[in-house]
Amino acid sequence: MPKLVLDAHRLIGPHPFDDLPEDPRPDLDRLGIDQALVTHTLSLYHDPQAGNDALRRIDDPRLIPVPVVVPGFCESRGVMVRLCPERHRFDLTGPAALRTVSALGVPVAVDLEESSPGQLLRLAGEVPKLLVLNPGYRRLRAVAELMAEAPNVWLEIGTVNTQRGVEWLAGRFGARRLVFGTGAPVMDDCGPRFLLDHLDLPQDDIELIASGGDLL
Repeated sequence: MPKLVLDAHRLIGPHPFDDLPEDPRPDLDRLGIDQALVTHTLSLYHDPQAGNDALRRIDDPRLIPVPVVVPGFCESRGVMVRLCPERHRFDLTGPAALRTVSALGVPVAVDLEESSPGQLLRLAGEVPKLLVLNPGYRRLRAVAELMAEAPNVWLEIGTVNTQRGVEWLAGRFGARRLVFGTGAPVMDDCGPRFLLDHLDLPQDDIELIASGGDLL
């Protein structure tokens, strides 16, 4: 079992479409997850500013806030920020978005389903580090092409649930560019946690992936 486990993709708050726990800490304890980068569900599904304000009221070092940024409307700073271009209806590679993320100067997280490898490649040129969330396994070739072109792209492995997919990525790009994440509680967290404990990689590589490496 890794010494430190950081969930780089977790949600906190009420969910409008399901009866899910608002407090992630009991699940973190159950799964042996030490810390989590958290985005508030209000920021994703309702009011980005209200969700970011709720994040700022969290007083627990285990829960590291990741605010949502909407260029020209809601611009917050954290150790990392998240962009949701489809949910919030803006152009990920438009002048406002690129200008905003360049000025923030912090790592940016984007869900692959809300973007494309071409857009992400353009965005990577304006940010220090880019974390791609929910890559799945059906688009690994496209993701690998992006990672080959942009060395400042990191990948969340929670949905890379194909045989030896994570090992293949680690062999090509190094474990330091892969991070553990779950997308919980909207997505399953038990599967990614099981995957982490059963990777066929050197222990040092597993420790890197589990702890978020040098993403932050």
